[in-house]
Amino acid sequence: MTERVDVAIIGGGAAGIAAARHLSGQGRTALIVEAGARLGGRAHTVDLAGLPLDLGCGWLHSAERNPLVSLAEAKGLKVDRSEAAWGRQLRNIGAPAGDQHAAWAAYERFVESLASDPPPGDRAGDALAGEPWRPFIDALSSFINGVETDQLSARDFTAYDTAASETNWRLPSGYGAFIVSLADGLPVALGTRVEAIAEEAGGVRVDTARGTIRAGAAIVTLSTGALARGTIRFDPAVDDHLHAAAQLPLGLADKLFLSIAEPEAVPAESHLLGRFDDAATGSYYLRPFGRPVVECFLGGAHARALEEQDAAAFAIEELGSLLGASFARGLAPIAVTRWAAEPGIFGSYSHALPGHAAARAVLARPASERLAFAGEACSAQDFSTVHGAWASGIAAARWIAGGGAR
Repeated sequence: MTERVDVAIIGGGAAGIAAARHLSGQGRTALIVEAGARLGGRAHTVDLAGLPLDLGCGWLHSAERNPLVSLAEAKGLKVDRSEAAWGRQLRNIGAPAGDQHAAWAAYERFVESLASDPPPGDRAGDALAGEPWRPFIDALSSFINGVETDQLSARDFTAYDTAASETNWRLPSGYGAFIVSLADGLPVALGTRVEAIAEEAGGVRVDTARGTIRAGAAIVTLSTGALARGTIRFDPAVDDHLHAAAQLPLGLADKLFLSIAEPEAVPAESHLLGRFDDAATGSYYLRPFGRPVVECFLGGAHARALEEQDAAAFAIEELGSLLGASFARGLAPIAVTRWAAEPGIFGSYSHALPGHAAARAVLARPASERLAFAGEACSAQDFSTVHGAWASGIAAARWIAGGGAR
């Protein structure tokens, strides 16, 4: 293949699609170059038994300021604005109300302490010395950040928590399918793995496994997991950016969908946390949208271990301990994710290691007038979200379209 375009965009996730749409709107030719067989990246909807299930992102976070809400509505998609069931333990199963109150109060104290009196070493877990509810807090961190608190930068977490709202909406037709639909009409090269990017007179040369692409500029939107592995050679070198990517590793938040033989046994839109006294637990959203499924969330080190074991067996056993053996016998796995093993991605979403929150600004800084980076990890406060990735793609496209001047 030999292509000539104004801008080559490496990676077909939300950031890449946003960049391509912006450039196309400016009259520039842009080609999305994606190593995998599909667009969307960590936004991925599959249709199973007639149900659109989001294996990746599923929530329009900070929805009142999320630009993707208006884009979804412009496409005529239904936006579900109902209150999420998170934080409400169905019928106080598995945890007395008093214990739940104490656990959540401990989490709120933890979040407040990170903002008002952060640990000297920036390690969030250092704020939990002697905290009896630490397992509960580490479990929440594993779902929210993809890692437990001892691997988490307090400064980075606070930046997100301060900016985020409690307004989270959903797309019943699938968040991933919506993101992919935003690429309709854009030039795309799927199954095209980029091996090297070199700046040369008049532009950049992008060497792929299928041939060479020449462009005036390039925007790289790969995950930090892929960047830190050195999957692309850069000339000249971009060591600062690659080092920053290594300080912003991807945590892990896997999903597992279970079908329910007797869905009426549990109310729609309800929730259970497996355990309040163990970080190695699951978070279970029962019958989302009234569907006959359980959407199971597994995070952090526990999720990583279960990628090598049987995540479905774990979830079914834990749900059986909460809802009874008869209910558990009616559960069957219909979809299981292993994001840590996903080629070209290697995880779920980024977190800054303790002491390295500033790495986001380094990664977001354009390498030159012809080379910029984008992706959720580049966002200063909306990292780990689709809208953070989306905004970063537009910012990179504006830099390139402005000739290297924002």
